[in-house]
Amino acid sequence: MTPQRYLLAQAYNNAWANHRLLRACGELSPEELAAPRTSFFPSIIHTLNHILTVDWLYISALEGNCIGAAAFEPEIPFRIFADLNREQHAADRRLIDHCRQMVAETAMQEVRIPRADHVQVETADRVLLHLFQHQIHHRGQVHAMLSGTSVAPPQLDEFFAADEEKLRKQDFAELNFTEAMIWS
Repeated sequence: MTPQRYLLAQAYNNAWANHRLLRACGELSPEELAAPRTSFFPSIIHTLNHILTVDWLYISALEGNCIGAAAFEPEIPFRIFADLNREQHAADRRLIDHCRQMVAETAMQEVRIPRADHVQVETADRVLLHLFQHQIHHRGQVHAMLSGTSVAPPQLDEFFAADEEKLRKQDFAELNFTEAMIWS
């Protein structure tokens, strides 16, 4: 597997995991989404917004037009779940599109991320790996917070096992994904 194909598979897996988690969270009432919980961020809706705003930061940097601190203004841009869900799916599509266009040279291109006191410079592949890890970390927190609600947390620890295609068929239909999009 080439590095570009690996990153593309990660982007698809990221979108699939977000889809499954957001579908579960969509069953919660607004009160349950906003209820105080024990985690790094104080609620499910706050954590989901953090995932999205960090996506905005890094995806814009990967695209060559980093929005910097504006990604976090406001800190919680979507208190209504349907709006957050729509925007997360859009960010996931942008990330997939970016990874689909990558070639070896673009994976090694410098990405500039303005910080409060400096401009961070990383290669695109490192930014992507950091972004995927960030998503996994915070999805895990939401997953744990869901355990204290009326909705069972979804399984998120799968990665496209070849003999489990039937288990993701409905999700893929909802996302308009095919196995060929990932592996061809």
